[in-house]
Amino acid sequence: MHFRNTFKNKKVFLTGHTGFKGSWMSIWLSMLGAQVKGYALKPEKTSLYTQINEQLKKHQSVIADIRNRKKLEKEILDFQPDFIFHLAAQPLVLASYKNPVETFEVNVTGTANLLDSVKNLKKKCAVVIVTTDKVYENLEKNYTYKETDRLGGYDPYSASKAAAEIITNSYRQSFFNPYNYKTHKKTIATARAGNVIGGGDYAENRIVPDVYKALSKSQPVMVRNPQAVRPWQHVLEPLHGYLTLAAAMHKQPQKFATSFNFGPVKKDALQVWKLVSIAMLSWGGGVARLAREKKAPHEAGLLMLDITKAKKHLKWKPRWDSATAIDKTMSWYKNSLNKNCNVMALCLGDIKEYSLNS
Repeated sequence: MHFRNTFKNKKVFLTGHTGFKGSWMSIWLSMLGAQVKGYALKPEKTSLYTQINEQLKKHQSVIADIRNRKKLEKEILDFQPDFIFHLAAQPLVLASYKNPVETFEVNVTGTANLLDSVKNLKKKCAVVIVTTDKVYENLEKNYTYKETDRLGGYDPYSASKAAAEIITNSYRQSFFNPYNYKTHKKTIATARAGNVIGGGDYAENRIVPDVYKALSKSQPVMVRNPQAVRPWQHVLEPLHGYLTLAAAMHKQPQKFATSFNFGPVKKDALQVWKLVSIAMLSWGGGVARLAREKKAPHEAGLLMLDITKAKKHLKWKPRWDSATAIDKTMSWYKNSLNKNCNVMALCLGDIKEYSLNS
């Protein structure tokens, strides 16, 4: 596993470690021999983290709010990390309509708090700020967005993440300018990926967890936006991207202090109804029905990313197509229902298989 030379025995500060992506990242970093310190809110009762945290005893876990700047700064400075992955966020579009101010506080102010803390770190550090594919001004056209396209955001979640990108760029230019790297020794990049699927996601109002919950109870799958097109990808795809980016930043800090898209190839962007059909086939059956919602809030209908930059400069590319990602996800969920199942083993198995599939 080529990342081991980069991350073994290195200190990695991981925000959002109790979340879905953060849990998978914790497992992967553990495999690589990294010293991990997580910083996040208390996990949900039903979560991947609660299923695997007992097997991550070597990791430090700080349960705290990213909006608590003094606490966050203390934990970072006490730890003296070599790498920081900032995954902590309010990650749901629908939740952002219900709690817009909280979404902006967590996603915008939280990011500023982290970057301001890094400003006081007196050592070499590579920082990856994770945002989303939804940071772009969505024109709802058959177009793949590239890193130089205009940022935007119709809903509060998308706008908050676009704002996090702007704040990160401001800090990068003002305090962590690549031209002055020898002085500050920090390299800051943003990673844009979205519509991540994988075992262990139990979030509300997210299509794959909704599919799993319905099928596991032999209930019909209720589909909100069947025609919406999304760049579906297995959770290991963007995490591989973040690790690849951080490793490149570690070696060439001035070159990679920028933004990168991580997503599937264009042909793998699927409509929601197609994802549900593949998921039910993988599960072994099921029925889907249209969920008719009155006055449903706006959600983007068409969204795809251009990953040319990551392929060219990072030599990163997707390893599992959308159909494989969906099949791997549903297989994980189905196996997890076995009362003797070791969830950590399921995750480790997927990571090992993914790592060999180069």
